[in-house]
Amino acid sequence: METKQWYMEYRIHKNRPGLLGDVASLMGMLDINIVTINGVDDRTRGMLLQTNDDEKIDLMGKMLRKVDNITITALREPKLVDILAVRHGRYIERDSDDRKTFRFTRDELGLLVDFLGEIFKQEGNQVIGLRGMPRVGKTESIIAGSVCSNKRWTFVSSTLLRQTVRSQLSDDEMNPNNVFIIDGIVSTIRSNEKHHVLLQEIMSMPSTKVIEHPDIFIRESEYTYDDFSCIVELRNSPDEEISYDSFIGGFDEY
Repeated sequence: METKQWYMEYRIHKNRPGLLGDVASLMGMLDINIVTINGVDDRTRGMLLQTNDDEKIDLMGKMLRKVDNITITALREPKLVDILAVRHGRYIERDSDDRKTFRFTRDELGLLVDFLGEIFKQEGNQVIGLRGMPRVGKTESIIAGSVCSNKRWTFVSSTLLRQTVRSQLSDDEMNPNNVFIIDGIVSTIRSNEKHHVLLQEIMSMPSTKVIEHPDIFIRESEYTYDDFSCIVELRNSPDEEISYDSFIGGFDEY
């Protein structure tokens, strides 16, 4: 049997001395390796486990569900959000109604960069939307995520230095392995016909595209919400409202 990873999470009701040792001892007897362990949020602990026998995982789950001081809240093959939760000791917030939307604040930039880096490593066609007010760190996070994933980034449109609207890209820049950065406002409201043709070509490539201001991009183009793999929101504070009215009019100063 091949060796597989599992994610286990449990909530602690009474954190008595030796509790973690007892849990780890049980895993040791079953020859289940602990790859990573971390406290996740307040009284929850997450672990990445490794074993070549799925039945041992089932057996361990049944045994631990009989332990009074803890409640097993997850036992599954790890998702990206599980791996990052254990790595950083905190969960990525997701929209309760729209599970495709992930929320971050500026003090979680390290977690966001790690999240984007892991997504960028994946092959195939991916369209990621990135919502956020000006100067919150959107473009910088995309570049840092590209560095983490060891991928080159290509600006198709941007306002990072000054307004950039590309009409053509070099062969090097058109590499499908690159991360293409698109400003949804610049590419739809401030672009020309040549840029639109280039944009359609890039959108049809089996590559990773990150679109800042995805709501304006959807409103002003033929693309829809269904074209996006996920939406990331970045705020200065959790209660900040992301509103385009304040800056879409004076866009030349943005």
